[in-house]
Amino acid sequence: MFPKSFFTLLILFILSTAVYGGRVIVDQSSSDLVSDGVHGGGGRNSSSIGRERRVISLFAAPVEEACEQSYGFLPCTKTALGNVFLIIVYGYLMFSAATYLSSGSELLLEILGPGLIGGLFLPILGALPDAMLILVSGITGSAAEAQSQVSVGIGLLAGSTVMLLTVIWGTCCIVGKCDIENSTAVDLKDTKGLSLTGSGVTTDIWTSYAAMIMAISVLPFIVVQLPQLFHSNSGRHLAVLIALIISLSLLLSYCLYQVFQPWIQTRKLAYVKHKHVISGILKHLKKHALGRLFTDHGTPNIEVLEKLFNAIDENGDGHLSHSELRALVVGIRLEEINLEEDDAIAKVLKDFDTSCDDQLDLQEFIDGVEKWLYEARSSNGSSAQAGPNTINYIDDFHEETRREHSLLGEDQSDELVEGVENPRKVAIKAALLLLLGTIIAAVFADPLVDAVNNFSSATSIPSFFISFIALPLATNSSEAVSAIIFATRKKKRSASLTFSELYGAVTMNNLLCLSVFLAIVYSRGLVWNFSSEVLVILIVCIVMGILGSIRTTFPLWTCLIAFALYPFSLVLVYVLDYVFGWS
Repeated sequence: MFPKSFFTLLILFILSTAVYGGRVIVDQSSSDLVSDGVHGGGGRNSSSIGRERRVISLFAAPVEEACEQSYGFLPCTKTALGNVFLIIVYGYLMFSAATYLSSGSELLLEILGPGLIGGLFLPILGALPDAMLILVSGITGSAAEAQSQVSVGIGLLAGSTVMLLTVIWGTCCIVGKCDIENSTAVDLKDTKGLSLTGSGVTTDIWTSYAAMIMAISVLPFIVVQLPQLFHSNSGRHLAVLIALIISLSLLLSYCLYQVFQPWIQTRKLAYVKHKHVISGILKHLKKHALGRLFTDHGTPNIEVLEKLFNAIDENGDGHLSHSELRALVVGIRLEEINLEEDDAIAKVLKDFDTSCDDQLDLQEFIDGVEKWLYEARSSNGSSAQAGPNTINYIDDFHEETRREHSLLGEDQSDELVEGVENPRKVAIKAALLLLLGTIIAAVFADPLVDAVNNFSSATSIPSFFISFIALPLATNSSEAVSAIIFATRKKKRSASLTFSELYGAVTMNNLLCLSVFLAIVYSRGLVWNFSSEVLVILIVCIVMGILGSIRTTFPLWTCLIAFALYPFSLVLVYVLDYVFGWS
């Protein structure tokens, strides 16, 4: 961390002192050199100036006016190569800002845990660099200048979304692949190479929920596009306002879901564990019963249940104690759901012990088993009428509970979380990292946007394509690298967290960053004219959202879909804008 911080500070020092070193005197007609704000020849002849221009300038600038320095001292240029250098430098600084924000967020999470911090604060910090670039792309200059610059913002918004869901998604799928057996990727087993159907990743059901939410988050894009869809000019400004309100509402709802999602997950996992205990004990009773647990008329077989009760009641006192109930939970593989035997026995007593005397009599045992048998049948959609094959539903119920627990993933609350040794020191370090990242993002967002626009002018390449390809590499590289590294652990849980983070980052792009963009368009009275860009976002988010919603196992052939969407997006925008003239 400290070498990177030193390198970043070194770049800041070079940029801040660049205006004092190697000063170049230019005349009024010179626009392709690095400017320090000094104009006029000062008595020097034009031939010497021309020689300097030929030595220093690598590309002739097509525009006559001198470039405008950001904050009055940062270097600027109108040449293509010079702006490439500035884009790289400023892009690295934005990458550093994103890294500092990510590191500070993780430290803060260690101290304060999930909930408000993990659900509200961290997602906003993750989207801050993108939001800052979008903000400065339309907030500075006149309305006419802002209208021309917002293409950088929409390019970044579309580029970040597409890159995360295509290139990064596909790469994570490849590096995290495991052998697929019985429609599930087996942790840490990778023997089938690049088999398109035999290798892949498996995620939990919460990741599917994240994909669904991501697909829903494109709703504001659809709303803001409705006037253009119906070829109406009168309602465009109103549509922007409505889309902004919807976007902010969805953003608030998503943050609340993130805050309460750990609690929801814990409650659902506890319920599934309880069902697993039920199914395991019923299967154990079925295996050791001398006859069927149900009669042909659908009533409990009292004779069989009495024999089971007497077999479990070792001391013959007519009650099942805590130690005797242990025989019920032995052999039902509680390790599959990270549940201790004592916890399983407690669940049995909670459901069976109506007298609350911490033991079971015969009637309580019969009533409890009957209730569980009816629950098992009803969960499989069977009728109340029992038949010869009724008991088969116990096996179906057991398999169902195992699948549900597998889809929900591991219970994170069961893991041992080590305490932070020095919370005060860690908190100060987290605050400094967050502050440094925020300052760098705020200061260098505007120069980066200017460099992109100047490069676009020098090369006649639309600024949208530059921001679509280059800027996401700066603002999302830290997130992308960490996701890829995490995916290499080749486990279901790591894959679930990786893809959930990707879906979450896109959701924040679609809500927070879009809200900033819509606010700029509405407040400054700009024209919403981004039909092709919106279409690209819709296609990629809906395709990958549906894919992530309907599947929890992704064979390698799904990577081909993801990778193909990236060049498809670029080609689609170019064809719609420059062949059919949409924008």
